[in-house]
Amino acid sequence: MTFQRYVAIGDSFTEGVGDPDPTRPNGCRGWADRVAEALALHSPEFGYANLAIRGRKLPAIIEEQVGPAIDLAPDLISIHGGGNDVLRPKVDVDALAATYDEAVGRLTATGARVVMFTVADPGMNPVMKLIRGRTAIFNEWVREIAEKHDATVVDCWRMRDWKVAEVMDVDRLHLNPVGHQTIAIAVLDRLGIAHDLQPLAVPVLPELARRAQRQADLEWARAHFVPWVHRRITGRSSGDGVEPKRPGLSPIG
Repeated sequence: MTFQRYVAIGDSFTEGVGDPDPTRPNGCRGWADRVAEALALHSPEFGYANLAIRGRKLPAIIEEQVGPAIDLAPDLISIHGGGNDVLRPKVDVDALAATYDEAVGRLTATGARVVMFTVADPGMNPVMKLIRGRTAIFNEWVREIAEKHDATVVDCWRMRDWKVAEVMDVDRLHLNPVGHQTIAIAVLDRLGIAHDLQPLAVPVLPELARRAQRQADLEWARAHFVPWVHRRITGRSSGDGVEPKRPGLSPIG
């Protein structure tokens, strides 16, 4: 199987936040770029677009990105969303899923292969355990929607052998290069695409005593969690003013 035109849509997960590369648009690489690089080896005419923007909730992804993605006439589309939605305590997961169902139906109706993702199990992060129940419900909807529309699912929820310190950026919210490489491999494997990507070496991190770990947790909360909460309260987003990194199809280099 080969693909000629790949369009990635979604939030920070797909934009590539946590996998820095100052030579690339928006200063990040990410799993979608890594997938595109592997796909390009199979086709000299390959084109890749990435419309994802950090901080976007699923309704905004659908409203802002699905139409432009379809207009690019891709034969492969990946969509990730919902992670920023289930963080909110008052999210209506069933209504969110109904909207997602309609959008995925529009994408698959084009004839493109569609790749979807479950949200990673927040139980890996002690601070995020409170949202584990609604995340699990949302993920079951993702699987049902994918089955209904014959989409391919990369089930991040079941990747429980991960350790947060190994695959997550210092903000504990976004994947680091090790995590992005892992997702790229999973996507290519689920699509049945031959590739030579290998897992990246896991950084060796010191074991912290309980007191030191508590101090590290407090520093993380001040540097990352409190600003995130403040943005929620003030109605701002990390994606305000951010443009899609690859708004049109072009070769990946």
